[in-house]
Amino acid sequence: MKKQKISWLIALIYIMFGCLTMPVQAAEQDKNDASEGGFTYKAIYPENQHNEVGYFDLRMKPGQKQTITIQMSNSSTKEIVMDVRLNSTKTNSNGVLEYGSSSLAKDTSLKYDFSDIVKGPETITIPAKATVDYNMEIAMPEATFDGVISGGIEIQEKESEEAKKSQKGMVINKYAYVIGMLLTETDKEIKPDLQLNKVYPELKNYRNAIFINFSNKEAAFIDEMTIDVQIMKKSSDEVVYDTKQSKMRMAPNSMIDFPVSLNGEKMVAGDYRARINVTADGGKWSWEEPFTITDEDADKFNQEDVSLLQENGINWVIIALIVGGIFLLSIAIFVIVRMINKKSGKKKKGKRKQPKKKDRV
Repeated sequence: MKKQKISWLIALIYIMFGCLTMPVQAAEQDKNDASEGGFTYKAIYPENQHNEVGYFDLRMKPGQKQTITIQMSNSSTKEIVMDVRLNSTKTNSNGVLEYGSSSLAKDTSLKYDFSDIVKGPETITIPAKATVDYNMEIAMPEATFDGVISGGIEIQEKESEEAKKSQKGMVINKYAYVIGMLLTETDKEIKPDLQLNKVYPELKNYRNAIFINFSNKEAAFIDEMTIDVQIMKKSSDEVVYDTKQSKMRMAPNSMIDFPVSLNGEKMVAGDYRARINVTADGGKWSWEEPFTITDEDADKFNQEDVSLLQENGINWVIIALIVGGIFLLSIAIFVIVRMINKKSGKKKKGKRKQPKKKDRV
C-alpha cells in the first residue's frame, strides 16, 4: 500500500510537470524546425567509394591523402552557421553504435582514431539561398592497416549566444545530421577478440546496477551479439540478479559498459562474482569475475537511486508534519469562525428592541 501511494504521488508530479512544460517544448520545437528547415546536405562520393551505400565507404591506401566533400545548402532567407564534429564510432550500453558526439570513453586498443585521421573546419557559414562545399582532409597511416577505421560526421546548426541566454533552463529539442564514414585498405577478415576489463557497481539512469565492462580489441564490427550475465554472492551459486540481451553490436576498437539492473532493490555491500557469457559472429566468450560492493558505494548509490524514493527521497516525517499542520490550521480556522459567529450573535441580541409598554387608560 505504501509503494502504491508513492507511485501515485510520483505519477501526479510527472503529470503536473508535463502539463507545465509541454507547451514550452512544442513552441521551441516549432522554432527549431523553422530555423533548420532550410538546411540540406549531399555527400559527394569519390571514385574510391567501395560500396554503394548511404554513407562514405572508402577504399584507401597506406599513406594516402584525399579531400572529401559534403555540399551544404541553405534555402532560407537568413545566413546560418553549422557546427561540424568528427567523431570516432563508439558503443553505448545498449549495444548501439554511436557515430555522433558522445561522452563515452575511448578504448585503449584504438590505434587509429578517426578524429586524428580525418580533419575539417569546426564551423561553416552558409549564406541565404546558397550552397557551399565542406571539405575534409583524410591522411591515412603510413603502415598497412587491416580492418576498418570508423567514424561519423556530425552537423548541427550553431546556437547563438542570445539564443543560449533566452533558452536557459528550458527543454530544447536540438537536431543533428550524422553521416558515417568507413576507411579500409584490405578485404582481410578480422576475427573478433573480446576482453573483460572489470565489473563494478554504479547507477544506470539513477537506478542501482552492476556494470560489465569489456572491449572489442580488433578493428572490426561485431554483429548479432548476445550478452548473458548472472550475479551471485562470492560463496554461493544462487543467482541474485541476472539479465540477457541480444541483437547488439560493437564498434571497432571500442568498449561497452553493459548494465545489470538491481530492479529497484537496495544495493547490499559484500563480495560477489559475475558469470558472463557473450556470443557474437560465431564466437563465444565466457568469464567469471569477482567484485566487491563497499559500504561506501552501497550507501552512496542507495541515496541516489530514484527507485528508493520512499526510503531516501520522500521524507514521510515532513509529509506527516505538513498534513498535521494543515489539520491544525483547519481546526484553528473553525474555532475562530465559530468565536466570531458567537460574538456576532450576542451583539444582535443586545441590540434587539424591547416591546413598548401600553399606556394605561
